[in-house]
Amino acid sequence: MGYIKTAVLMAAMTALFMGVGYLIGGTGGAVLALIVAALMNVFTWWNSDRMVLRMHNAQPVTPGDRLGLHALTAELAKNAGLPEPKVYLIDTPQPNAFATGRNPANAAVAVTLGLLRSLTREELAGVIAHELAHIRNHDTAIMTVTATFAGAISMLANFALFFGGSRERLGLIGTLMMMFLAPMAAALVQMAISRTREYAADKAGAEICGQPLWLASALEKIAMGAARIDNHAAERNPATAHMFIINPLHAHKHDSLFATHPATENRVAALRAMAPQYGRTSNAADQQISASRVPKTKTRRRAGPWS
Repeated sequence: MGYIKTAVLMAAMTALFMGVGYLIGGTGGAVLALIVAALMNVFTWWNSDRMVLRMHNAQPVTPGDRLGLHALTAELAKNAGLPEPKVYLIDTPQPNAFATGRNPANAAVAVTLGLLRSLTREELAGVIAHELAHIRNHDTAIMTVTATFAGAISMLANFALFFGGSRERLGLIGTLMMMFLAPMAAALVQMAISRTREYAADKAGAEICGQPLWLASALEKIAMGAARIDNHAAERNPATAHMFIINPLHAHKHDSLFATHPATENRVAALRAMAPQYGRTSNAADQQISASRVPKTKTRRRAGPWS
């Protein structure tokens, strides 16, 4: 999806936000909704990375960590033409990862302990390259703002439930419909943005690490792990689910509402279709990545100091 289509979707979300505000308080409600949206966007723009990382209790990884995670990320960032992002570790057994930050100069990549235990060094490189692609494409800022809008619209719809809205404008049935349709529409827009951008990040990530099959294999392992291992922090904050490389939710009935990712098998098929153009041999970038100190497959080491 191009940036023009994304801008159109964001404009539609803003209009929807104002529409709910209008139902609740008329013209004044619409203006207030617009002001609140602007303030929320400013706050989110400057604090999105810290907000999300705090939600998942992510801990910083310092240069020279014993598993070489920081070194691997730095090498891949160089390949991608990006400033070196901050690196974080999340102490959860579910294999997963996400990127956050308002721009490439203020970005962070977070991986879970379960990811380090599950993947080979090549697969880990594919995952980090995918997250760096999101940063390079400025997806992290767009997705965070979209999630903020979705949450705000749901909040306004709940206000309509308690205060009744302006029933003389649409009637009781219209108000009740808006309570349910507004959050649903916001979720659909969020889903459309996230699903399309996952394919784009998969392709760009394969280019960054130099081998699509690394990421394809990683996606299969992560999908299997995420389906059977709970991620309690993600379940408490389902609005962040679209930021992960694979949907981390499955424990609750409402989780299907946040199914923002395309089918893993479709992503894997697209990556495998790319493989012939890269060949089976290692290029210079591959050799540099393989030489980095990264976790071995299925290490059982417990989380500890990373400095």
